[in-house]
Amino acid sequence: MARCLIFGISGQDGAYLARHLLARGDEVWGTSRDAAMGGFPNLTRLGIQDRVTLASAAITDFRSVLQVLAKAQADEVYHLAGQSSVGLSFEQPVETLESVTLGTLNILEAVRFLGGRIRFYHACSSECFGDTHGEPADEQTAFRPRSPYAVAKAAAFWEVANYREAYGLFACSGILFNHESCLRPGRFVTQKIVTGARRIAAGESPGKLRLGNLDIERDWGWAPEFVEAMALMLRQPEPDDYVIATGETRPLKDFVAQAFQAVGLDWREHVESDPALFRPTDLRHGAANPAKAAANLGWHAKWKMNEVVHAMMNEVL
Repeated sequence: MARCLIFGISGQDGAYLARHLLARGDEVWGTSRDAAMGGFPNLTRLGIQDRVTLASAAITDFRSVLQVLAKAQADEVYHLAGQSSVGLSFEQPVETLESVTLGTLNILEAVRFLGGRIRFYHACSSECFGDTHGEPADEQTAFRPRSPYAVAKAAAFWEVANYREAYGLFACSGILFNHESCLRPGRFVTQKIVTGARRIAAGESPGKLRLGNLDIERDWGWAPEFVEAMALMLRQPEPDDYVIATGETRPLKDFVAQAFQAVGLDWREHVESDPALFRPTDLRHGAANPAKAAANLGWHAKWKMNEVVHAMMNEVL
C-alpha cells in the first residue's frame, strides 16, 4: 500500500484518480486551496469523500506546498492542480502562467528539498504540440504551443525533465490528449454539448446551442481510463514521459451529432457555430500515437469517442 498525495483532487481527474488509488488499496490524501470550505462535489458523487484525507494548499506558495508534503509523507505525488482551461487562459494569461509554471516548480523543489524516494507525476497536455499538420504526435514530437495554457504546460514539462535529469528525481509527465466524463465542468465544450442536447430535448432551452469551431478534430478519451495510466507511470522501474490517448481522431461535429442523436434530434436543426466563440488561435487537428504507453505500461484505451458520448449522455460515473 502506498500513501498518495493528489494536488488538485477536487477536479475531474483528481476525483477519478483518488477512486482508482483507493480501489488499488492505497491511502489517499488530497489538496485544494481551502479544504475546510470546499464542498468537493466530485468526491461526493463518486462516494469517496469520507475515505480521503483532505488538506489545504496553495501551489503558488512554496511554504504551503512544503508544509503539506511534509505532513502527508507521501510515497507518490500527483500534480493535477492549476488553471486547466485553454479558452480561459486567453482571458487570464498571467494567472494561468503563474498557477501552472510556478505551481509545478514549487512542488518539484519541495520534493527535492524533502529528499526521500517520492515519485512525482505531472499532468501535461497535448496542447503543447500545437499544430502537427496531421501527423500523430508522440513523445519525440516538438512542442509548438499556441495558447497561454499550452505555453505554461510546455514550460512545466521542461521543469519536470530538468529536475529528473539534474537531481535524479523520479518525475514523470503524462502528455494527455482530450479525456472527458460526466464530472467535466460546464465550461468545457463536451459538457456544454451534452447539457445542451438534454435541455433542448426536454424543451427547457428553446433557442439554438451556440458553439465555437465545429471543424476542429481531437482524440477524445474517457477520463477514468486515463487516470489509470497516471498511476502506472509511477510504478515503473524508471521515470519517463508518456503520450496518453486513444489513437483515434474525430471532428467535434461528430461528438455533437452523436449527443443529439441519443435524444432523437438532428443536431443541424439545433446547433450553430458562432465565430464570437472562436479562440484567438486554435488547433485544427489533434492526433496521437500512444504506442509507447501500450508497450511500456501495458495501457491502452478501451473507450473511444462513441463510448465516451454514450457514457456522458447516460451519466456513467
